[in-house]
Amino acid sequence: MIVDELENAAQYYALGTSIEKALRYLQDTDFSQVTPGRYDIDGDAVYALVQEYDSKPKSEGFWEAHHAYLDVQYVASGAEHMGYRPVEGMEANPYDEEKDFYTLEGEGEFYTLRAGYFTILKPQDAHMPGMAIDAPQPIKKVVVKVQV
Repeated sequence: MIVDELENAAQYYALGTSIEKALRYLQDTDFSQVTPGRYDIDGDAVYALVQEYDSKPKSEGFWEAHHAYLDVQYVASGAEHMGYRPVEGMEANPYDEEKDFYTLEGEGEFYTLRAGYFTILKPQDAHMPGMAIDAPQPIKKVVVKVQV
C-alpha cells in the first residue's frame, strides 16, 4: 500500500508503465468537469471509474480485495477513512472472477484519504473504502483499475 499527495505522483512512475499511465491520467484530468462513469485509459488494461457517493459508517463497510487488478484510488473532493490490512491472515470469502472481487473477514487499521491524495492498493492489500470520518459526507473519487 502507498499513500501520497497527487503532486508527488511522478515518484511512483518507476513502479511500471501501467501505474504511470494511471497516475498521469489523475494528474492531467480536471475531475470537477468529469461525470461518474468508466473512462478507458488503455482499454481493459488501465481504466478509471469516476464515482460520487456519501461516505458511510464503518458498521456498513466490508473488507475487499482483487486478484487481476490493483487499485489506484484518488479522492477528488471530500475526505474518507480507508481501511487497510494485508490479505494474509484474513478469512477470504469466495472470489467472483467476473467482477475480480472478493470480501474478507477480519480487522484492520484506518487512515484518512483527503482530496488531493491517492493510494495504491495491490492484490495483497485488503481495503475498506468509503468510510465516514465522523459523519457521512459527499465524496468524489476516481478508482483507476490497473491490470497486474
